[in-house]
Amino acid sequence: MSGEKRKVAVVGGGITGLAAAFYLQKEAKEKGYPLEVFLIEASHRLGGKIQTVRKDGFIIERGPDSFLERKKSFGILADDLGISDQLVSNATGQAYVLVNEELHPIPGGSVMGIPTQISPFISSGLFSWSGKIRAAGDFVLPKSSAKGDQSVGHFLRRRFGGEVVENLIEPLLAGIYSGDIYKLSLQATFPQFYKMEQEHRSLIVGTKKTTPKPSKNKPKDGVFRTFRNGLETVVEAIEAQLEPGTVMKGVRLEQLERVGEKVNIRLNNGSEMLLDGLILTTPHLATLPLFEEHGLLSGLKDMPATSVATVAMAFPESAVVQEREGTGFVVSRNSDYSITACTWTHRKWPTTTPKGHVLLRGYVGRAGDESVVELSDSELEKVVLADLRKTTKIDGDPLFTVVTRWKKASPQYVVGHKERIAKVKQEVQQAFPMVKIAGSSFEGLGLPDCVDQGKAAVGEMLENLFVK
Repeated sequence: MSGEKRKVAVVGGGITGLAAAFYLQKEAKEKGYPLEVFLIEASHRLGGKIQTVRKDGFIIERGPDSFLERKKSFGILADDLGISDQLVSNATGQAYVLVNEELHPIPGGSVMGIPTQISPFISSGLFSWSGKIRAAGDFVLPKSSAKGDQSVGHFLRRRFGGEVVENLIEPLLAGIYSGDIYKLSLQATFPQFYKMEQEHRSLIVGTKKTTPKPSKNKPKDGVFRTFRNGLETVVEAIEAQLEPGTVMKGVRLEQLERVGEKVNIRLNNGSEMLLDGLILTTPHLATLPLFEEHGLLSGLKDMPATSVATVAMAFPESAVVQEREGTGFVVSRNSDYSITACTWTHRKWPTTTPKGHVLLRGYVGRAGDESVVELSDSELEKVVLADLRKTTKIDGDPLFTVVTRWKKASPQYVVGHKERIAKVKQEVQQAFPMVKIAGSSFEGLGLPDCVDQGKAAVGEMLENLFVK
């Protein structure tokens, strides 16, 4: 291993970039690598979509509110940061789908909308008898003969019919990606569906066989986790542990150029840095212009991004009468609502809300229906409040409202995504072997997926610099 001091920059201060910068510094320190690491962020704060508002005893998330516990990398990051003792699990409870002005309980045993228990599905008011009979076709239909990628919507509609997809599966899956499931790539979003069908023929049988059974003696834990004081806890912990003087905020990368085996970057403050390695974790819409002048990454032009917004509303408990127990609902596209979902946050995450209060979080905007995001704050509040009053008795106005917009912030993994990204990464590897790209636009947009990508980029970078 060469003793020459190497210099690496991570561009983008979202969770992917934060994880990359943290693990680069951690690995260098533990293994004695002569490495200087810088984190460059265009805005004046770190965290990307992770933003927590702490107000009057409320914990309000502007972006993601949790991570899946079964995806281990985010929990491991919390351990490495020494903050895992601050993690809490969501409270379990009934969730609903809003169809035809009525809240219907999601049938017990449903996994991403796929039934694994027959009785709750048969007794559900979500579907007509003809819809239920059509869904039972999954037991006898042959497995798909398609060899290439296909859309999630068309795959599931073939197995279960239109009614089950529209009234249950689509509202659940579209909420994850804020996208049109008839355009989303099956291989990039839910490859396990295709694998189960190929192995078990029936998706219902495959899901039932591969879903872990809950322990009878152990209380059921929530599958999601967050920090007691909000997700921004992880951002604050990483920033505090990064080496002093290595974080550059309010600085934008404007241009990059290969110089032999190194890369020279030009920043908007007029400075330049000659680097041995560069990890780009910026969204694809920000990454594309950096490579366009080099004739690269044209495939990213075909990748859309949707705009969404959230409206969090705080109320005194006396102002809200909730006749149903549970944690919230998603909305079928067939319903005449502007909101796409609502979390009853005070129930799902009790630590977020002071005693005697209610916290509701409404979501608006999805592929093909984004104009509502452009409304003013007051107009958005009125739209969301009007929709919530159709399902919940609410007296008066909220104590306060937190409106958040994410413009072109939800990357869409449309059909062919994996092949497109593989080609993009190959182009970068050939032209700029010292540059790695990672983040929610590429190989998974959940928080653990982003941490995984950041760590993978770190492994590749360190191998290139010190192992080969």
